[in-house]
Amino acid sequence: MANEIHVRPAGLYVSVTGEFTLDDARRTFLEIVQYVDENQIDKVLFDGSKITGDPTVIDRFYYGEFAAHAVQRLKDNEKYTKEPYFAYILHEPVADPGRFGETVAINRGMNVKVHETIDSALEWLGVTADDLLVDQRPLERAG
Repeated sequence: MANEIHVRPAGLYVSVTGEFTLDDARRTFLEIVQYVDENQIDKVLFDGSKITGDPTVIDRFYYGEFAAHAVQRLKDNEKYTKEPYFAYILHEPVADPGRFGETVAINRGMNVKVHETIDSALEWLGVTADDLLVDQRPLERAG
């Protein structure tokens, strides 16, 4: 999977494409959490509408559990003072109609919701497209 991460005034915009694999999904999420931590971000829009594949039930469970634990570690860090919200834009079959992975993460304390449209995701996050989607050049991290 390939991704672009953009820090914006209202939060983080992440665009991911390619074939779903659990390893890639975990790696991408850790990168997102690093940006969230470094920039004190509390709203993340994850556009996975171009991700392909058909994750298994166990992949959904492991990803939801992994993401929730990563967010909990972030929140346990005294330097991070926010309560992060993650809005995912996914389509079937990557998005599970029963939202199993979402439920796993929520049950472990993560603020997350899967959406089918960008408008729904923006509304849930309480931000506008102008605040989150403008000038979409990837942020270059200082080395």
